[in-house]
Amino acid sequence: VQLQASGGGLVQAGGSLRLSCAASGRTFSIVSVAWFRRTPGKDREFVATITKSSGIGSYADSVKGRFTISRDNVKNMVYLQMNNLKPENTAVYYCAARLTPSAAYNYWGQGTLVTVSS
Repeated sequence: VQLQASGGGLVQAGGSLRLSCAASGRTFSIVSVAWFRRTPGKDREFVATITKSSGIGSYADSVKGRFTISRDNVKNMVYLQMNNLKPENTAVYYCAARLTPSAAYNYWGQGTLVTVSS
């Protein structure tokens, strides 16, 4: 499984961005895809995840109501719509996939930088 994240950029506080995660390879084996983020000096932080079959998403409390995760199984894409962005959302965002519900996220994209200016 290979993942390619894109869509990052510079946006003002209150603005929006949509991140994309393109999956290739053994995509039929993927059961869920998640977004994580990392800022310098901090541990990697879970943002959101979505189950491939049901399309049900779950979110970190810090992004609930502002971020929406979605998927397009035909295109093998997962999206993260980020609204009302805040400076503290500045980070490198990574998408990751796992092949069983209980497995770790073993497949990672390269990351895309989101910078939110105040």
